[in-house]
Amino acid sequence: MEVENRFPELTRQQINLMRPFGVVKRFPKDKIVVAHGDKNYRFYVILQGKVRIENPNDANSIVVVHTANQFTGDSDMLSKRASIFTAITESQSLLLEIEPDNLQRLITKYSDISDILLNTFLVRQEVFLQNFEGGFRLLGKGNSKASYVLRDFMTKNYIWHTWIDLSEDERAQDILASFDVREEDLPIIIDMDDKIHRNPSVKEMAQISGVLLEFNDQIYDLIVVGAGPGGLASSVYAASEGLQVLTIDSNSPGGQAGKSSKIENYLGFPTGISGTELAKRAYLQAQKFGCHISIPHTVKGLKKCTTGYRVVLDDGTFVRCKSLIAATGADYSKPPIENFEKYEGQGIYYSATEMNAVSCKGEEIGIIGGGNSAGQAVLFLAKYASKAHMFVRSSDLGSKMSDYLVQRIRSCSNVEVHLNSEVQRLYGDYSLDSIDVINTKTQDTQVFTIQNLFTFIGAKPFSGWLLGTVATDDRHFILTGANINEELGFKPQSLETSCSGIFAVGDVRKDSTKRVASAVGEGALAVSQVHKFLAQEAEIL
Repeated sequence: MEVENRFPELTRQQINLMRPFGVVKRFPKDKIVVAHGDKNYRFYVILQGKVRIENPNDANSIVVVHTANQFTGDSDMLSKRASIFTAITESQSLLLEIEPDNLQRLITKYSDISDILLNTFLVRQEVFLQNFEGGFRLLGKGNSKASYVLRDFMTKNYIWHTWIDLSEDERAQDILASFDVREEDLPIIIDMDDKIHRNPSVKEMAQISGVLLEFNDQIYDLIVVGAGPGGLASSVYAASEGLQVLTIDSNSPGGQAGKSSKIENYLGFPTGISGTELAKRAYLQAQKFGCHISIPHTVKGLKKCTTGYRVVLDDGTFVRCKSLIAATGADYSKPPIENFEKYEGQGIYYSATEMNAVSCKGEEIGIIGGGNSAGQAVLFLAKYASKAHMFVRSSDLGSKMSDYLVQRIRSCSNVEVHLNSEVQRLYGDYSLDSIDVINTKTQDTQVFTIQNLFTFIGAKPFSGWLLGTVATDDRHFILTGANINEELGFKPQSLETSCSGIFAVGDVRKDSTKRVASAVGEGALAVSQVHKFLAQEAEIL
């Protein structure tokens, strides 16, 4: 990363435009203006003097010294997360102090300033996550499912952390003893204040890091359930058009697209873009326009009330809204293999990320599936693995996969495709050690020594929370528009369900095209239909 990309200077004209959004304050030398762990911390433009940014986990690590016309901050400001750095005045300094809510108004009003700030925030976040040790410390065993679940959540939600694998660290017993931690307490999280959290749940981790928001009695114009491409598109368009929007998800931004190592057929990205990068940019873009995003929340149901709907969450609490977009997508099916769940997170995975790739280095791996997601995964993981075995049920690799992926797989020297093949058995005392694969044509069985198996097969919609509320087909995909055959008393719009004011986009909807671009398009179109619905409701009232 180029230094000037992380630490650009604002022009005098830009600073003058920013002044009405903040207050000019004078600070003495060595004044902490942002402490690590602070939530709702301020944004500062340096008018005179210097501000030093320190890595709080290393007293000798100075990230940068900001000088006149430069600014502090990163993308965590927009999501109300805890600060991951400490900012201290290095000399007597004159600073323009801007509250987070005012910063949001500023970047919405001035596009040129918005471009500078948001691009810088993205780069700074990337630099911190990749190049600096620190943040939350996660200690656990590398083959532990509980450790994997926390690592996966923190990585996908861009939570700065350091992973310490106690099964490989020679100091393991000393570390455990120093913190008075027993094996059954693992994994543990050490937060910014050095407080120890023993075997925390994902929800506890979300609360500690500030990813999980606390709700009040506000009635949102729109709640978007699901932060995949469709949900994030709805969030961006609705918030940018002035609606009060809340977006919730049960795991992380990106949905199924977030599991793709490289999307090459998405318009405007000729060299491709990873699902993670696309999700990260959309996530920040939605927050730029004032959308509130809270993760993780699992929706259990929906109740009609006089002022719209109550979205009932898994902990029994609820959030109120006037309209809702269901963008909960679909999940990969689990093969009907005995003890499959036993190895989830301990050898069996549903996504191919950088974290997975590192653990596959120099090993033979397996991928189950013959669609585009499986093809993208095998090409990505093959860069790290010694050999990648692809197990496909059909007799034709190209039956469900784009031709460009088929051609690349065929030309990849360390990828072997096994057609007419199904994984039959799994072995391993604690984590996965090997698998049996049967050729359904010849009935021959072969044993593979594989400790990392990735599955991308089939899809089932996440629509259980709406069953009984909206009409679905026999596979529980949500019916919208012309697909609804019931007498409703109103004519649903093309993305509207059988319940007025509830819309569905992306993979959870019947007859949707399983592509990122179509999900984004539906997400945008649904917002125009939400506007029409809200206008009709206002007219009735």
